[in-house]
Amino acid sequence: MAESQFENTSGQGSKAVIPQEIRGWNWGAFLLTFIWGIGNNVWISLIGFIPGFSIPMYFVLGVKGNKWAWQKKKWDSIEHFKRTQRKWANWGLVVWGVSLVI
Repeated sequence: MAESQFENTSGQGSKAVIPQEIRGWNWGAFLLTFIWGIGNNVWISLIGFIPGFSIPMYFVLGVKGNKWAWQKKKWDSIEHFKRTQRKWANWGLVVWGVSLVI
């Protein structure tokens, strides 16, 4: 479905229709976990602070991140969502790269 024909339901919680174009892995959520979660109103990401849940949470957020971010926050468009999530992924790579060097 073309974006111009798509009804933007972002930010409507479980009622939000997840666009096909944004389904898939979210590298920003995987790499930045709770920081990404706070920035995208995905508070379940804070479960990663509970011992034993941090590593599994990386993968849960990678898989479910796009869906949850679309449901929890109002986005101007699919392209706005994708552009913002790309920025999160890029910052995640920077943070992980710097931490590996240090």
